[in-house]
Formats: sequence, C-alpha cells, structure tokens
Amino acid sequence: MSLGALMEEKRRATTSSSSSSSQVHMPKDIDWQMLDKSRFFFLGAGLFSGVSTALYPIVVLKTRQQVSPTRVSCANISLAIARFEGLRGFYKGFGTSLLGTIPARALYMTALEITKSSVGQATVRLGLSDTTALAVSNGAAGLTSAVAAQIVWTPIDVVSQRLMVQGDLSLNKHLPGVMNSCRYTNGLDAFRKILYTDGPRGFYRGFGISILTYAPSNAVWWASYSLAQKSIWSRFKHSYTRKEDTGGSMVVQALSAATASGCSALVTMPVDTIKTRLQVLDAEENGRRRAMTVMQSVKSLMREGGLGACYRGLGPRWVSMSMSATTMITTYEFLKRLATKKQT
Repeated sequence: MSLGALMEEKRRATTSSSSSSSQVHMPKDIDWQMLDKSRFFFLGAGLFSGVSTALYPIVVLKTRQQVSPTRVSCANISLAIARFEGLRGFYKGFGTSLLGTIPARALYMTALEITKSSVGQATVRLGLSDTTALAVSNGAAGLTSAVAAQIVWTPIDVVSQRLMVQGDLSLNKHLPGVMNSCRYTNGLDAFRKILYTDGPRGFYRGFGISILTYAPSNAVWWASYSLAQKSIWSRFKHSYTRKEDTGGSMVVQALSAATASGCSALVTMPVDTIKTRLQVLDAEENGRRRAMTVMQSVKSLMREGGLGACYRGLGPRWVSMSMSATTMITTYEFLKRLATKKQT
C-alpha cells in the first residue's frame, strides 16, 4: 500500500473519533508509486533547467563574493561584470552547470521520493502522528537525496565555480598566485586541466564539507517545510478538493519554502563559504601550488574579516535560496501533478 493510502486510511480512522473542525485539511500527497516515472523525469529536466537558467546570475554573484579577499557589494560586482564581461559574465560556467543539473536532479528526486515513501510508510505503521510522520519522512528524504546528489554535484560545482570567478578582477589583483595558475577557456578545458594537475581527487575538493553543508541543511529544510506547510494549512477552516486546491496549494508551498530557506541560509552560510573557497582557491607553499585545506581557508577568512568574512555573499545566497526553493518546490509539486498516472 502506498504512503498516501496509509495516511488517508489513518486520517479516516482519526476522523471517527474527532470533530471535523479540529482536523487540518491538506491536499492529498502524491507519492512515488503514483508517478509515471518517464514523464516525471522528462518534464522535470525541462522545468528545472528553466529555473536554473533564471537563477544562475545570482549564484555567480554569491560565489564571487565568497571568494573575494575584501568586502564587495553585489551592486559593484554586477556593474563590474556588466562593464568588463558583458551579459556572458553572468553565465560563466552555465553550460557545465546545466549538464550536471539534469542527472543530479534526477538522482535527487529519485532518492527524495523513494525515501519519503518508504520511511513514511514505516512511521505510519509505527503509529506516529501525521505531523511527526511527515517531519521524519521529509527529513530523512532530504538527508539521503542531498548525499546522493552531491556525488554528481561536487565535480560540477568545482568546474563551474572556477569558470565563474576567473573573470573577477579583484581576485586577479589581490590573489595573483592563487588565481593565475590556471586559465580555462570552457568547461571541457577546465575538466582536462583539473584532471592533469590534481587527478580525479581534484573534482571532489570539498566533498566532505559539501556533505556536512547540504545533508543536514536539506534534512532540516524538508522537515521544516512539511511542518510549516501543515501549520499554514491549519489556518484554513475548510478542506479543498483536488480541483479546487491548486492555487491555494501553490501559495502555501511558496510561503513554506521561503520560511524554511531563510533559516537554512543563515545557519549554513559559514560552512558554504569555506566549501566554495576549498573548491575554487589554491594555497602556495614554498612556491608550489596546492589544494587549500579547511584550516587554511578558515585562517584566511579570520584574517580578512573574522566571522563577518564567513557571511560574505549572504544576501545573494538568501535571495537565491528563497527564490530557488520557492520556484523549485512549486515546480516540483506541479511536476508531480503532471506526471501522476491516470486512474483506470
């Protein structure tokens, strides 16, 4: 039996012993067993590629702020990119990122839905309340999907982020030994040079700290999202049928996503800054270029501005996460509706 069927059965059983006014009426969830998988992945590739295209310039601004040795505003970075690099400067590394988005999102969505469905069924059978079952299953799904996606995302991040920052004039001026050691013409050239200089391990720089950043953050985000969603739905005094709930659902999903994103961005920002520097910057020892360590990254940040340096790029990251989460979750839920198997 699917998770949705189990939750519905439990809800009916609970209704018999509770008044209808005390129930939280939420739209019925669409779980993994209800999806047409080929349609789900095909439509997902197109929809999420569109979202990534719209949000990519904000990611470029965030990345350049994080690796900058001095505090530079988003406005100044934007003006410098527009003046010296043109529109293409806002999309450096985009081709590489887009190629990685499709398999990474497919892996992410598969792990998310399978884990959510299996853990959700287990929690319902254990007799946990709907609220607890949703939080636990969503949290576990967020954790496993983040770990699975990082297997693909980390190499893509390393290549695309190096392409993002190599046009940054402030880095070239203040960190010549770090930034001028390699120049890349495109993603393939970056891949070849990283493989030659660092070997396969070079593509997984910061993998451990990426897991430490995204796995707990994703778990908290999905758990918070499910709780925020239920809390907002509880404000509604009437239930919605499947035909009526589309508009209301999207508003609730957007508000829940924005709420979960704000705290997540604030809590994980220092670790994300360290991760970005590990993936982009090198250190010099005795005239030799080497991969930067976590301690070297932390020490350089402390020298440059203390804890405040760890929060460079917080504004773009906050905006990026909120916009990304809001658009992603509404797109994701819309995609699930489009990919639902037709009832026979």
